[in-house]
Amino acid sequence: MLGRAWISAAVDGAGGLDMTTDTDKLLRDILASRGVTGDAEVQRFLNPTIKEYMPDPSVLQDMDTAARLIADAIVTGDRIAIYGDYDVDGITSTAIFVKYLRGLGADVIWHLPTREGEGYGLNVAAVEEIAAQGAKLLVTVDCGISGAVEVARARDLGMRVVVTDHHSPDAVLPAADAVVNPKRTDDTSGLSYLAGVGVAFLTLVALNRELKARDVTPAMRTALDNINLMEYMDLVALGTICDTMQLIGLNRAFVATGLRVMDLRQNLGLRVLMDIAGIKKSSVYAAGFAIGPRLNAAGRLDSAAPALELLLTDNPLIAQDLAARLHQMNQERIDIQNAVMIQASDMAQAAASAGQYSLFVCGDNWHGGIMGIIAGRLKDKYNLPACVATRCDGTINGSGRSIPGVDLGRIIHDALAAGVVQEGGGHAAAAGFTLAADREGDFREFLEQGVRAQCGGCVPVPEIVVDAELDAAGANRGLVQKLAALEPFGQGNPEPMLALRGAIVKSAVTMGRGAHLRGMVTTRAGGHLAFVGFNLVGTPVGDFLLDDAHTNTTITMLGRLKENEYNGRVLIQFMLEDIVVQ
Repeated sequence: MLGRAWISAAVDGAGGLDMTTDTDKLLRDILASRGVTGDAEVQRFLNPTIKEYMPDPSVLQDMDTAARLIADAIVTGDRIAIYGDYDVDGITSTAIFVKYLRGLGADVIWHLPTREGEGYGLNVAAVEEIAAQGAKLLVTVDCGISGAVEVARARDLGMRVVVTDHHSPDAVLPAADAVVNPKRTDDTSGLSYLAGVGVAFLTLVALNRELKARDVTPAMRTALDNINLMEYMDLVALGTICDTMQLIGLNRAFVATGLRVMDLRQNLGLRVLMDIAGIKKSSVYAAGFAIGPRLNAAGRLDSAAPALELLLTDNPLIAQDLAARLHQMNQERIDIQNAVMIQASDMAQAAASAGQYSLFVCGDNWHGGIMGIIAGRLKDKYNLPACVATRCDGTINGSGRSIPGVDLGRIIHDALAAGVVQEGGGHAAAAGFTLAADREGDFREFLEQGVRAQCGGCVPVPEIVVDAELDAAGANRGLVQKLAALEPFGQGNPEPMLALRGAIVKSAVTMGRGAHLRGMVTTRAGGHLAFVGFNLVGTPVGDFLLDDAHTNTTITMLGRLKENEYNGRVLIQFMLEDIVVQ
């Protein structure tokens, strides 16, 4: 009813059984459609552990050199500077590195660039300031791969440089002493799906091993024995989730383990922030939609420093103050975002109506910290790669979000090589860029042609993948619990999308200031199933369900099945995405 194609994920031979009575086969078929087959591989997927998935960090190019250089600096007492980024991935990457070095008593300082003042990645002024503070080693986390000029400047100033990053590199790597990045063309690790925090964590594993193999002082040996890298897994999971990395392989183990560590609430700042956000149990959803936005809010509106300080502090009073500030900043971000979204939506509608393959909207003096969020909303609404930018003082700064099949990061890198943008970088799903205002038309055209080329000349058709089709009577608590074995859900391993046949409409009303739906259907077996539909009011689905004339109509519902705890009772609820009238 919403105009999207429902695409079956079933592999050959799957889907021939009544899934209402055989949930084990349902699980196997979903896994098979995701490329997980064979008893051993299925068990490995269903029980993701660090031990099972952890590689030798040395498989990453330059890793051994990086570990040796950092270990040398620690042992000789040199000042080490950790240079991160202002998003959650960069903040958590910086946090685990600083925590580790502080735990060893190393001389460490850190720097997070400001989004508005410095922009993404290394900048010469910051490098010079770090050198002036006496740093002898510069370690980048979640950035640096495109900082050839800045790395060269750091080395001119007498600093050794270790780059750890996960963004796509330029044709020529920066001339650092070590460059650890699984996206290097000569890297054969197969870990290109890692977030920046994942690369940083593997670097710490290699560093820890290097130090333990050395003849260090008794005090250093004691410090090494007291450090448990697994205690950092909550931050590794948080950065991985918030950077929307694929939850496959090692990432799956990172997140599954990290969520369990998060529930232990050992990180004081994270615990206080979770309390303020009302999070009782950690989950991918809580990390991505409650914790992440609050940590991100600082970097979006001003400086990411308070978010990092929150993750590093051991002082309860400081933690309470910082968490409250982040909570308030997030609300300010939401208010600004809603105002800009109205303007951006009007511009995007005109572009989408013109049959374009991509969206580029730009406004005067929009807040730069929310460009990525708006781009993501427009991408979801129109199923097109979307770039949103702000124009100020002759310069355009923006962010983009992409759809499956279109590598936006590659397009931005190509635009940088072609001189269309002055700065830019990113990965397949997200990217950022800066260009002169007089090149706006050139960028718009470059983006459109780049997307067209990757799409093969075919306009992307909105699609939604259906993992299984079953009778609505099979939507019960047993099925929810069976599907939970596939967690954690996220990019690369989405929560199963179910098509429920034979649902009979009984009621529907609006909720949430009139934007959302809730209601009830019955099944042909006489059971009842509650449903919720977010942002469906005003759509064909909302109009249909709210019309009393359609009571007792039989439909097929598309969505996800969840448990909902309310007043001590656990209820089954269907999160509605779309419908078909049978």
